[in-house]
Amino acid sequence: MKVYGEGEWKVRTHGVGKRRTWRKLHLGVDEGSGEILGAVVTTNDMADCEVLPDILEQIDQPIEQVSGDGGYDTKGCYDTISQHGARAIIPPRSNAKIQLPSNTQALPYPRDENLRRIHQVGRKQWKLESGYHRRSLSETAIFRLKIIFGGKLRRRFFDNQAVELFLQCAALNRMIQLGKPDSYKVEG
Repeated sequence: MKVYGEGEWKVRTHGVGKRRTWRKLHLGVDEGSGEILGAVVTTNDMADCEVLPDILEQIDQPIEQVSGDGGYDTKGCYDTISQHGARAIIPPRSNAKIQLPSNTQALPYPRDENLRRIHQVGRKQWKLESGYHRRSLSETAIFRLKIIFGGKLRRRFFDNQAVELFLQCAALNRMIQLGKPDSYKVEG
């Protein structure tokens, strides 16, 4: 999300100045309903993998699967996802190696399972089998948020910007709840 600052014309004409900055909105989205279940706002220097535990802690319901892009391919993310009893569907880096089994590790490491399957069927087939493309639903949520509320933040201070984004997430969830019909089978 773009924070207040220099206009696009000035940037094109004179280059980027000091005050140009971004805020990152990290989302946990329910794939079935499209609702935002967890949200964390950070500065642009915070890595995606660092906020995953905070997102997962906000989710009260059981988590079946966590799908993320390569930015989440860290041991810490896999461990956090396992602690929540979920499957980690994260594409390993292209040069990733299977870890040697240790004596203390009874079960194979989830990343190693992903790597073995990728070696067997290929990355494209693994993405189809694992449901990796479901992660695009969080990108769709960001797209909806930007279309409805715009891609700019209006508040000046970080705490106020975070509140602004959380309110936008809550309003988007409310719109989703109001806009989806209740479907049921009619016997007769």
